[in-house]
Amino acid sequence: MIENGISEVYFYFLVSGILVFLLTKLIKETEKYCYYHFNKIYCLHCCIIRKKLPKKEQEFLALKVPFYNKLSNTQKKVFEHRVAIFVVNYRFKSRGGLEISKDMKLLLAASAVTLTFGFRNTRFPMLDIILLYPKKYTSVITKKIHKGAYNPRLKTLVFSWEDFLLGNKIINDNINLGIHEFTHVIHLNSHKKKDLNSVIFKREFRALKKMIYNDVTLKKKLQTSGYIRKYGFKNQYEFIAVLLECFIETPKEFKALFPQIYKRIKKMLNFNFLGY
Repeated sequence: MIENGISEVYFYFLVSGILVFLLTKLIKETEKYCYYHFNKIYCLHCCIIRKKLPKKEQEFLALKVPFYNKLSNTQKKVFEHRVAIFVVNYRFKSRGGLEISKDMKLLLAASAVTLTFGFRNTRFPMLDIILLYPKKYTSVITKKIHKGAYNPRLKTLVFSWEDFLLGNKIINDNINLGIHEFTHVIHLNSHKKKDLNSVIFKREFRALKKMIYNDVTLKKKLQTSGYIRKYGFKNQYEFIAVLLECFIETPKEFKALFPQIYKRIKKMLNFNFLGY
């Protein structure tokens, strides 16, 4: 009787596991089909159980995060849930005697959630640790002074806290360290992962590079307009990071100057809300 019982339980779990696997596969393929044919990601902000932030933390976001204030009440709940998830998903470490507060974690999470608000899956598999320095620091790897850096091998994202705060304080200069460095995480993640958002990001960025390469006039305008800072032309990784800083901070100006590029980035991030 015991052996039969064990066999039945094993069979039950085996069948259940297979069904869950097949159902997950079906959902993912259906999702891709819907996006490619209807250009839409369904159930973008669906969640069975949402985590809530205490009222004090909600008020903090309202005070410090302009993007959060633009959201509807329903969208704010999604934003809060994702911030709460982010804070517990990653390890926060510091150097130079910097003490990490809950408010600091909330601000870091808010940067990541803002950038990925058009994504369904906001977990970064290639990120485990967020390391904070009080100010600019000398990298042990490059031996150069940095404001921020992403090391995919160590799954670590590094920030100068002073410069991170400055990027959040000035909201229209197209310099935002949080957005910049989290873009690097998303970009490299898209090379390794096959979830829908990674596929979209990679595909749209490839199309964007091709469009600029084939349009000499557009390329020259990018280089001479003064809108895109020079650091963005260092390589493809810095280019997309700087573009996304502009997209988040000054979307109206971006759209007016470079409507074709703006459209690509909008699709890349699936930003179909807030008038983007």
